[in-house]
Amino acid sequence: MARKITVFFVLLFSALIAFAGYYYVALKAPRVATKQTVAQNNIYKNSKRFKAVAPPLIKYATTNNFSKQYLFLIDMHIASGSNRFFVYDIAGDSIVAAGLVTHGRCNSNWLVGRKYGNKIGCGCTSLGKYKIGNSYNGRFGKAFKLYGLDSSNSNAFSRYVVLHSHECVPENEIDPYPICQSDGCPTVSPQFLKTLSAFIEKANAPILMCIYDQIIE
Repeated sequence: MARKITVFFVLLFSALIAFAGYYYVALKAPRVATKQTVAQNNIYKNSKRFKAVAPPLIKYATTNNFSKQYLFLIDMHIASGSNRFFVYDIAGDSIVAAGLVTHGRCNSNWLVGRKYGNKIGCGCTSLGKYKIGNSYNGRFGKAFKLYGLDSSNSNAFSRYVVLHSHECVPENEIDPYPICQSDGCPTVSPQFLKTLSAFIEKANAPILMCIYDQIIE
């Protein structure tokens, strides 16, 4: 009997190790663009939320010397374990990349739901339009400065809210599980930051980024 119990626990432990290894690989595996993932991204492009927010942003970008090629859209209404950072190709009318992105925890150990703020030291995500500035090497490696363009995010630069990456953000969707939270920065995975960097460097003018939640549908 003791031998059977020992064998059972050995098999159980082996299964747990195998599952843990599979889960780790699934999280860290690089995202590969396929026809299926492109189609999934463009489901959002055809949604009421996208159609409500994109046209005024395109107009703002074209009349304020922003890139006429790309928009960066972050929809905080979507769960953090799902792709909610979208790169929209204006001319091609398609979403050409999508990835996970954190939201601010507002100085709590773990923020349940969503809360937004603009005060210095609040630790929250700030909603609104942003100008993506120059890159620099900081605490988390390569990062991009962000300039808030609305009253709701006017302190972004003073708060050191920047676009950067962190290993805690998976490369792939893990919904229904959430991802890590930040102190207000839109933080993405290392590989997705490389993808975003390529678009930023390719653009012929600063890219307009917008973080939004409640919109009129």
